[in-house]
Amino acid sequence: QDSRLPAEFEITDCCHHCDSDKENVLAVQVMRWSDGSYLEDQDHWWLSGIHRDVLLLSKPQIFITDYFFKATLDENFRVADIEVEVEIDSHKQDREHIPTLSIEATLFDNSKSSDDLNSDMSAANIVNLKTKPEPKGGPCHGFHGYVLGGKVENPKLWSSEKPNLYTLVVLLKDANGKLIDCESCQVGIRNVVLAHKQMLVNGSPVVIRGVNRHEHHPRVGKTNLEACMIKDLVLMRQNNINAVRNSHYPQHPRWYELCDIFGLYVIDEANIETHGFDETSHFKHPTLEPIWANSMLDRVVGMVERDKNHACIIIWSLGNEASYGPNHSAMSGWVRGRDPTRLIHYEGGGSRTSSTDIICPMYMRVWDILKIANDPSENRPLILCEYSHAMGNSNGNIDAYWKAIDNTMGLQGGFIWDWVDQGLLKEDADGSKSWAYGGDFGDTPNDLNFCINGIVWPDRTLHPAVNEVKYLYQPIKISLVDNILKIENGQFSETTEALDFSWILHGDGSVLGSGSFSVPNLAPQSSHLINMESSPWFTLWSTCVAKETFLSVHVTLRDPTRWAKAGHVLASAQLCLPQTKGFVPHVIALSKSPLISEQVGDGVIISKNHEWQIKINSQLGTIDSWKINNVELMSKGIFPCFWRAPTDNDNGGFYTKSYATTWREAFLDNVSFYSSQFSVKELPDHTVEVSTTYYGLPGHLPKPDDAALSEASESVLFRVHMRCRIYESGDVILDYEVNPKSDLPPLPRVGVVFNAEKSLNHVTWYGKGPFECYPDRKAAAHVGVYESSVEDLHVPYIVPGECGGRADVRWVALKNADGFGLFASTHGESPPMQVSASYYGAAELDRATHQHKLVKGDDIEVHLDHRHMGVGGDDSWTPCVHEEYLLPPAASYRFSLRLRPLSPSSSCHDIYSSQLPN
Repeated sequence: QDSRLPAEFEITDCCHHCDSDKENVLAVQVMRWSDGSYLEDQDHWWLSGIHRDVLLLSKPQIFITDYFFKATLDENFRVADIEVEVEIDSHKQDREHIPTLSIEATLFDNSKSSDDLNSDMSAANIVNLKTKPEPKGGPCHGFHGYVLGGKVENPKLWSSEKPNLYTLVVLLKDANGKLIDCESCQVGIRNVVLAHKQMLVNGSPVVIRGVNRHEHHPRVGKTNLEACMIKDLVLMRQNNINAVRNSHYPQHPRWYELCDIFGLYVIDEANIETHGFDETSHFKHPTLEPIWANSMLDRVVGMVERDKNHACIIIWSLGNEASYGPNHSAMSGWVRGRDPTRLIHYEGGGSRTSSTDIICPMYMRVWDILKIANDPSENRPLILCEYSHAMGNSNGNIDAYWKAIDNTMGLQGGFIWDWVDQGLLKEDADGSKSWAYGGDFGDTPNDLNFCINGIVWPDRTLHPAVNEVKYLYQPIKISLVDNILKIENGQFSETTEALDFSWILHGDGSVLGSGSFSVPNLAPQSSHLINMESSPWFTLWSTCVAKETFLSVHVTLRDPTRWAKAGHVLASAQLCLPQTKGFVPHVIALSKSPLISEQVGDGVIISKNHEWQIKINSQLGTIDSWKINNVELMSKGIFPCFWRAPTDNDNGGFYTKSYATTWREAFLDNVSFYSSQFSVKELPDHTVEVSTTYYGLPGHLPKPDDAALSEASESVLFRVHMRCRIYESGDVILDYEVNPKSDLPPLPRVGVVFNAEKSLNHVTWYGKGPFECYPDRKAAAHVGVYESSVEDLHVPYIVPGECGGRADVRWVALKNADGFGLFASTHGESPPMQVSASYYGAAELDRATHQHKLVKGDDIEVHLDHRHMGVGGDDSWTPCVHEEYLLPPAASYRFSLRLRPLSPSSSCHDIYSSQLPN
């Protein structure tokens, strides 16, 4: 009944001989539901049918039915004792009746074998295994087959970094030496053991940089295509992922062969999940019922027996979310007896039961895993079986986990949930195609989009968060402490001999210099220190007068590998260098000619000759229009903004109210701002000052008059004082003081929003990038000057929400095809801002349930945020953005922005480097 393991049938007596004129017909009946279905309650598409290969296999009357390759290493890993247990068919004839049969086994070194199929393989033959005599007293461990043995001197060990493989060939011959049957597979020699708070692979405490992986293809569902498997493995290796948990069932046999080859550590998981029993008080979990014991054990036995010869599997898992009870004890006992060369994993029952060799919690918070790691009574390592729930715009705070893992004995990594968005390709009646999720086929019950939680889209396009994963998982660490650059080889078996190191120095976004630099060949787990004064970039840095200087270091592959081309970036880091010379901004020389200010209707128009013109709406208290050379820059004025389109994580609230729910209850999704105490002043220095106070009220309330505003304290959600100063250079300085109502929930954002003309679709920014990043997911992003179209800034998450933001932006410019546009930067002491620009406004992102149902607006919604709440990701069902990335309402927020119109000759760098006179 296990839908993920082979079902074998002996059909010899049912077949017509090949010489017969009768036709053989193969008919298979598939039961969609059975009592076994209660053991297969995983969160994924429940697709019926046969997902795996169907084979007709012809074997001789006597044949090899099974074999088990075992390698035991000495304490120095220099000698491997090889043992191969071989079973032959004994249904037709018992072993004592076939004493003339012989079993042979040979191990070939793959690295020595030639691509020429006609070549002599003797050079690759490293050991011929000999039959071991049966010990006195009967078969060892109750095994009644053949046991062959031999030794390998100086074996090439298998690991993720060096997936060395051998070819095992097992032959069955008759008395005359004639070949009757043969079997062969790739095997690896490696050692997996437990030590104090560590799992050791070949004596090293390897770090698990993993993901969970469901079998999923957007067109063929649960059916496996080898090209898709290879694509997954290539992308995993390119992004420094070295381990995969087969969630939550044994996967296609070819997957393990490929993991052996590509070098992925694997947790092989039994097809047991029963979390549906959590919803009932009428039935016990199957693990507590003796009647289910055989069914559960059968699934674990079938998995182990099918997959036992794969080097990539270092851990067996007893299943997922199936509570805990005596049946798990029975399963773990059987596995330990059958295969003591691997560890056992099981999260159920609190992840610390006697049935698991590894503490393997899911979605445990950073502070809690640190408590366990520092518990002196706990000797087992902790590896998170699931963490960083990648649902939509997510994976915030993952750097906090890796800061803990990299610096704490007893923490040994984890598996992100999960690899791929499980969307299915669907074509609507109008011909549009989309990624469909639960309910899109009229299916009930369903989990809606709760299986859309991968770090890659269904077609294996990478989510922006993969950049963060790659950076935090990188094996070469680069840091700067006390003027010393440290290069650390975090690998356990590879040196840095095949790696190249290069650098590039930026000053305020401009390239100051670049080149390669030499690093001695670093042994595993060793480091190299470079004094900055002896570095090749020191002269450039020490003479640099930029406001900010950044050193970027890249580590690339010198030669191509199975999974990457030469030049592939294995690791990178950007380091902010201290200033060596004081930055002196250029002070703008303003003319003495006054600005033209005139009252027109309900607004004030301020202009300078025919160069630029700003229209301020005195009723709304904001800029209504901004033109340069008669080119309109804005279609809707600048207003305070505290709302964002909720992400999947914002909407998550299984056990408590979600962020989005509390926001809506507080009316943050519908705030109307009213201007009061509006004034315009022409100052003696030929500038114009505009000031007002905005009162933010729930949008469903009627518009109050000015007198009522000051009295409506209970209804006022935000008081925002704004002062705007306009210079003849076209510069506009906006100063804001924001005072939220103290009983509001944490705020999504604190900033301003305006609508730019849709023609301003070319965006340049100086800040973090080039990919999407947010305050709690920006460790991988480098500060630089980047360019993009507004279209390409959008991130097409399957369920729309807040997206496309860029963090730590110093300045941003939006231009049209002719070079006219608008510049915006932080001003004074304000820190860098969070920026986004999209044809899809927050209201549209909130409205649409699918990416393809988004409707483009007639303009570009631009957000300049002084503060922006993190996206979170510890899980997607509780509000769990870390405290340092929350925006408390009790605080007062002050910030300043600088805006300026751009002409084709304008230089954003020069504007940023300039200063207005005091």
